[in-house]
Amino acid sequence: MGTANWLYDTILYVYALSLLFYFSDFMNASRRAKRIGTGLLVFVWVLQTGYLIMRLVSHLDLSQISAFEYWLCFSWLIVTVSLVMSRFYSIDYIVFFVNVVGFAVLALNLYAGAAQGNENAVGQTTRELLYVHISLIVCAYAALTFGALLAGMYMFLHHRLKSKRWSKFVRRYPSLDMIERFSDRAVMIGVPLLAMSLSIAVTSLLVEGRIVLLLDWKVLSSFAALVMFIVYIYQRARNRRTGEQLAKLYLIAFLVLLLNLASSAFSSFH
Repeated sequence: MGTANWLYDTILYVYALSLLFYFSDFMNASRRAKRIGTGLLVFVWVLQTGYLIMRLVSHLDLSQISAFEYWLCFSWLIVTVSLVMSRFYSIDYIVFFVNVVGFAVLALNLYAGAAQGNENAVGQTTRELLYVHISLIVCAYAALTFGALLAGMYMFLHHRLKSKRWSKFVRRYPSLDMIERFSDRAVMIGVPLLAMSLSIAVTSLLVEGRIVLLLDWKVLSSFAALVMFIVYIYQRARNRRTGEQLAKLYLIAFLVLLLNLASSAFSSFH
């Protein structure tokens, strides 16, 4: 059973990593990111296939297929269909969004499996999802913080260049293009991680029956921060804003995220 849990956790983490590369391709049309994302998704498919076969062989009675196995098969089909679509059709955006659903189903399915066991199994599953949530949210905060520092550097350097105030200190800064490029990479990593961590948190609340916590200030402010970053991505994609305006928008979104962190004292969520 320990091996099965370890394998399921591995599927979740590799799936999340695959979505990161697909999101990078979604942002910048990167063929390299798409290849890596597809390779990782193939690995997810292999692991899911092995795990599903292991589950079915364990009882060899198709009339006793559990809800856990049903949803595992559903997630497997999503991955299979998305890989076929990616191979034969050029509709990459739908592949990314479909697999976001597949990832959410896979995370939710942990509870379906635990619900068939005893209370200790449910508690163990809750802790496992909590570990996944914490891992994703910490990485998201780190990436978005890095991006905020770059946005601040961009605004400072842009102001100095615009006012023609040169110094040895300014000359040691990277170019504005380089700052923009690394800031985009921070967003590509941080935003999908933030979205996945929130999807796991909401899934946990729904399954545990703590729906009232969806109106908790920390949950609402988390989604507000996510929406602000999505607005930033949308404005970035439209390419109608200057670099300085985008840097300001990023810092505003990050400020909302900081308010979310500061709201822990007023929240009953954590």
